[in-house]
Amino acid sequence: MERPTPINKEREVPEDRFLVSKTDPRGVITYANEVFCEVAGYTEEELVGKPHNIIRHPDMPRIVFKLLWDTIKQGKEFWGYVKNMAKDGSYYWVYAHVTPSWDESGTNIIGYQSDRRRANKEAVRKVEEIYKKLLEAERSGGMQASERLLQEVLKGMPYEEWIWTLWRE
Repeated sequence: MERPTPINKEREVPEDRFLVSKTDPRGVITYANEVFCEVAGYTEEELVGKPHNIIRHPDMPRIVFKLLWDTIKQGKEFWGYVKNMAKDGSYYWVYAHVTPSWDESGTNIIGYQSDRRRANKEAVRKVEEIYKKLLEAERSGGMQASERLLQEVLKGMPYEEWIWTLWRE
């Protein structure tokens, strides 16, 4: 499937609904709920079996996804603001909560679940500025430069605490 060309058109995420998806341990989609399909503009058949990054918007710095994967592979929850790209190239912002799914014994990660809701508009404005700077750092100095800048932005505060602070604002 060919990736769409980004367009400057925002899609609204319904305020009272959650976009839900499940993946295998490699990030391949195994389930997509109706709201996710609707907002992203794909059918369930088009999403299932595809890498979750099918909806990754090029405005998203790779360091955010590195942080996400480092966190969930350790069996921890990840919270974060994500700009996604719909099938038609439009974008939508979500506040994502990604958690590992465990086997019956509770010892092995068998996949991940992502529950996403409409993002707080004021927080998006702040995050968008930071993401632009992270992306610039990434383009000029690679992932390491982007990671150093993210650490400067956080000023020693854990990422999860920083994200929660933005959500409450």
